[in-house]
Amino acid sequence: MVAVGAGRTERRARLAVALVFLTNGLVYANLLPRFPQIKADLGLSNTQLGLAVAAMPFAALLAGLTAGPLIARFTSAKVASFGMAVIALGVVLVGFAPSWGLFATAMLLVGASDAVVDVAQNAHGLRVQRRYGRSILNGFHALWSVGAVAGGLMGSAAAGAGLALPVHLGLSSLLSVVIAVAVHPLLLRGDDRDDRRPPGAADGAPPRRPWTGLGTRTVALLAVFGLVAISGTLVEDSGATWAAVYLQGLGAGAVVAGLGFVALQGCQFVGRLVGDRVVDRFGQRAVARAGGGLVLAGMGLALAFPTVPGTVAGFGLAGFGVATLVPAAMTAADHLPGLAPGTGLTIVTWLMRVGFLVSPPVVGLVADATSLRVGLLVVPLAGLVVVLLAGVLAGRRRPG
Repeated sequence: MVAVGAGRTERRARLAVALVFLTNGLVYANLLPRFPQIKADLGLSNTQLGLAVAAMPFAALLAGLTAGPLIARFTSAKVASFGMAVIALGVVLVGFAPSWGLFATAMLLVGASDAVVDVAQNAHGLRVQRRYGRSILNGFHALWSVGAVAGGLMGSAAAGAGLALPVHLGLSSLLSVVIAVAVHPLLLRGDDRDDRRPPGAADGAPPRRPWTGLGTRTVALLAVFGLVAISGTLVEDSGATWAAVYLQGLGAGAVVAGLGFVALQGCQFVGRLVGDRVVDRFGQRAVARAGGGLVLAGMGLALAFPTVPGTVAGFGLAGFGVATLVPAAMTAADHLPGLAPGTGLTIVTWLMRVGFLVSPPVVGLVADATSLRVGLLVVPLAGLVVVLLAGVLAGRRRPG
């Protein structure tokens, strides 16, 4: 489809998608600094906490492939905005959970609904990007990081003030839902296929079936794009799940312990804010390799010489390093020729949930067997994987 440019409708839709991304980051990030308290209140081991948190990506894997049919039935606009209420319900239920089982059940609800909303918001963001005719997806992910940083700060402040979990999570979730639903009228209207047709398809031609075009080479590329996305999400999840617990083990207080996640998301936001321009200049391949090197060096040094300031800085460098990885993998998958619209995006989004599923229990098991410091070695290892796989991403664009 030929881009229509940035008119009033497109500008309003871009703002609305940005706010949906922001609230998606905000609603869950409020919960992360409260994990140490939940762990202590429920008397959980590191393995039990990791398994409960892993319920979220497990549910996401089960529900992720339902995003396509739901978007086809209700449109990405409705699924992205109104689906936020289901995520918020799960987060609120965590605050009331009296046992490990109910805690894990609430995380299942959060994961299933977040997987669907994640595909929908990215699908709508790519829809707006196609109408703009230039890259803007990194900017949406930057706003997600803004929401995550704001949520992390809110959660840290609530933990420091001793605010009751149900009150804190209820208020923060209500705020997220109100914003997400309020911007729905500004999103693009109509069927999602209106803004994209398969290459060479004429107006009114029937759309390709979802799995058409999945040859051996395409499957291999999708698998590698998925590994790049998994590496990025593994770094993000390690900061989200374990940063506060690890920093408290180094002697940090409740407020300071939340700064590891905040540093990761804050630096990730900066990386995504400049990501579109940097990628246009140097190419996604060079940016990914440099980012993987930052993750490897930053967290490698932080774990080798453990201090509270050094660890916060290490998580910050890791966040900056993985800033553009998930948008790069999604864009590369979405641009694969021969696939029906949205197929590559759905597959890579589903694959990257594997990183969220595997990371918490693996780190928890290693931590219980040795130490959390050893378990967090998965972060620099993820950076190494990115350095090795970056060659599959697009290089610098040549003029003309």
